[in-house]
Amino acid sequence: MLSRSTPKTGLAVLATVLMTAGLITLWSSAAPAAPVTLEAESAALSGGARVETEHAGGTGSGYVGGFTDANRGTARATFTTTATAGPNSLTLRYANGTGSTRTLSVSVNGAARQVSLPATASWSTWGEVTTSVALTAGSNTVAVAYGSGDSGNVNLDHVRLTTAPTTTTTTTTPGQPGPAGSYELETAFTAGGATTTTSPAGATGAGSVVLPGVGALVTRTVNQAGAGTATVTLRYTNPASSARTITLYANGIRQRQLSLPAGGGWQTTTHQPALRTGLNLIGYRVVAGDTGGVQLDHVTVTNTRGLAQRGATVPYTTHEAEAGAGNGTRISGRAYTTEAAEASGRAAVKLTGTGRHVEITLTAPANAVTVRAGLPDSAAGTGTTAPLAVYADGAKVRDLALTSKYSWMYGPYPFAGAPGGERPHRYFDDARALLPRTYPAGTVLRFAKDTDATPYITVDLIDTELVDPAFTAPAGYVDVTAHGARPNDGVDDTAALRAAVSAARGTATRGVWIPAGTFSVPGLITFSGVDLRGAGPWHTVLQGSNRRGGFYVNGGDAQLADLTFDGDVTTRDPDGAPNSDAFVEGEFGTGSLVFNVATNHAKVGLWVKAANGLHVVGARIRNTMADGVNVNGETANVRVEQSSFRNTGDDALATWSWESAGTVSRSVFAFNTVALPVLANGVAIYGGTDNRAEDNLISDTVFNGSGVMVSTWHASKPFGGTTAIQRNTLTRTGSRHWDWHTHTGAVWLFAERADITGAVVLRDLQVDDSSYHGLLLSRQRAIGDLTVGNVRINGTGGATDSFDDGAGTVTNANGMHFDQVTGTGRFDNVAVSGVRGAGSQALVNVGNTFTVQRGAGNSGW
Repeated sequence: MLSRSTPKTGLAVLATVLMTAGLITLWSSAAPAAPVTLEAESAALSGGARVETEHAGGTGSGYVGGFTDANRGTARATFTTTATAGPNSLTLRYANGTGSTRTLSVSVNGAARQVSLPATASWSTWGEVTTSVALTAGSNTVAVAYGSGDSGNVNLDHVRLTTAPTTTTTTTTPGQPGPAGSYELETAFTAGGATTTTSPAGATGAGSVVLPGVGALVTRTVNQAGAGTATVTLRYTNPASSARTITLYANGIRQRQLSLPAGGGWQTTTHQPALRTGLNLIGYRVVAGDTGGVQLDHVTVTNTRGLAQRGATVPYTTHEAEAGAGNGTRISGRAYTTEAAEASGRAAVKLTGTGRHVEITLTAPANAVTVRAGLPDSAAGTGTTAPLAVYADGAKVRDLALTSKYSWMYGPYPFAGAPGGERPHRYFDDARALLPRTYPAGTVLRFAKDTDATPYITVDLIDTELVDPAFTAPAGYVDVTAHGARPNDGVDDTAALRAAVSAARGTATRGVWIPAGTFSVPGLITFSGVDLRGAGPWHTVLQGSNRRGGFYVNGGDAQLADLTFDGDVTTRDPDGAPNSDAFVEGEFGTGSLVFNVATNHAKVGLWVKAANGLHVVGARIRNTMADGVNVNGETANVRVEQSSFRNTGDDALATWSWESAGTVSRSVFAFNTVALPVLANGVAIYGGTDNRAEDNLISDTVFNGSGVMVSTWHASKPFGGTTAIQRNTLTRTGSRHWDWHTHTGAVWLFAERADITGAVVLRDLQVDDSSYHGLLLSRQRAIGDLTVGNVRINGTGGATDSFDDGAGTVTNANGMHFDQVTGTGRFDNVAVSGVRGAGSQALVNVGNTFTVQRGAGNSGW
């Protein structure tokens, strides 16, 4: 009803009626807050950046110089400011008397971008450039640096933050579908010279992506509710006087050239690629024959569903056995060398007699299962086998073949002890199978020990999944069967795959097709500049043998997609004596892609020795003898996202700036799910520049590691720029370290061989039920520039009541433990609660050698 007290014009009355009906959108703006100016000479300076007063015209008491070639990759000015969450404009006031445009890198809470600084008339003439940034509530870290990819040689006077106007909307028509999924491109993967920018004005989100010339690429991950043709709307601007062209890709496969007409301001164009259920990649690239020179803002896609807010978006549902029904025996605990300590959630169900079983109820339709289970070892160490019966609503549908061949290990690293020896561990392995049909939600699946072949079967979890039919070959791809490969015959297909790769190099598509079936590949397939893909991870399987088999990449534009590699690696290689193969290893060059692949029983999932612009999406990495993914060498701009890792034999995800190999820079692990890394950490960053781990779920580290480690260990090169650990959730992480008879934290900053000199940001972290400490800083060196903001440590000491490694039972597990380190840390909105264990405290600062700057909003310590 309209109020009678306030007269309205006809248009206003109509607008009110339509708003009441929910048929239009209402926009409102709030005035921005007053700008905040941060003088550069008051910032924390490092890497050769220094206060100078030689040139006139600066504000404050001076300006910051030292952004010179001698300090490339190290010079940095770091500011800390408090803000409310939301978009802001960041203005840099600078002088550039070089006569040409120069660049610096700006990072906000670890998210970095390059900023161009046009020449000014002289060193005493000051200019300004503005870029859009997103700030979080509370403390924020803003850094301006001469990064390794910058041209530098400018002076910085100050930075200024201005809150952008806020906008709110009402909903659209009730009961009608909402707008199609919208995905910003400035947060997508970029490579080949693509850059982000905030000009021209009018872009949504924080900016847009420039595709300047051949090789430039932007790829966005989307999540589709079902397979079929989708309508994709691309928002772009073309400042040229005529139409420009780029090429559309879907899931790494070239689709068609797009013509983007010229015109003022932002425009849209639509296209209709065929997409699959679940994760998809929509890419835009400038290839030979394209003109490029356009800016892309975002895409909207029909038939989408949301991506997970933290962790990987996966196509399966995980059912913990201990949460199911049945007549098995529940086991639990965290004492290393017990089965439960290596089970997901630190609990499992043991089936010790014939007829013992565990049951789950499907919450979504499924036609495939993966069971993580354990069997006893054999006296010879060759493994035991046994069937696990699968029933659906009371009717047996098949047996699942279990083996202990790849699980049991003994003794200290590298676990070469004989069966029955000290420190048994690993226990579990995965077995998977397609079911005879699709079972609807509500179906009860029973997993039963109907055999006397083994004294017990321990069931940890069951993944259930609805698998799509096998994909078909893209047009023009070389079929490996045309070169002699034959599925399911057990004959070595390595030579046939190599021949197909060689033949594909001479084709327009440069593609190799591996159809459905199991192919024997006990050798390495070396390739670059070629797309190798299969019919899907459940349909195309490459089988290694005798510890060998996998892929070696020796150059750029290499793609591997839609297949499973099942290795045959049963033991850990001693250091310096490799005698087994990784799933994928090599020098990936520029613009390579690994998408929708799975691996089991390999030495390593991916060992990246050099790359510039490698994108890894939708990988499932299970039961490796060493790392899940290790990014090392002289490498930049690697993004690993939407991937899951379980039971890796070392770090699940690591960047390793090894002094003998090179520096890893500007690489990120984002939206991944990590569970049960056995020897080391969920995520580890060893040295390097401007690397990040964000939006991940990490759980159940087993021993000798933490949830997230930042360290100078393993002969790593120094830290530079800002290392950001943000928006991660860590559950039951941290572990006892057998080698040193000590215990780690859920988050562990370990200054081992050298000080941690670069800025480290820990932000928006949720630490739940840590086995020992929540946050650990160690040991006897400096951690010089630490910012901790919006961190919740909720429960520590989950394992202190049960662990004794011969050096005594651990009794203390502190919320935050600073063990003989020097340096400075700023703490805002850090809460500690639920500290357990005799003698445990919320904060222990050994010797009070670490300077703690307490900001606002802290509690419990």
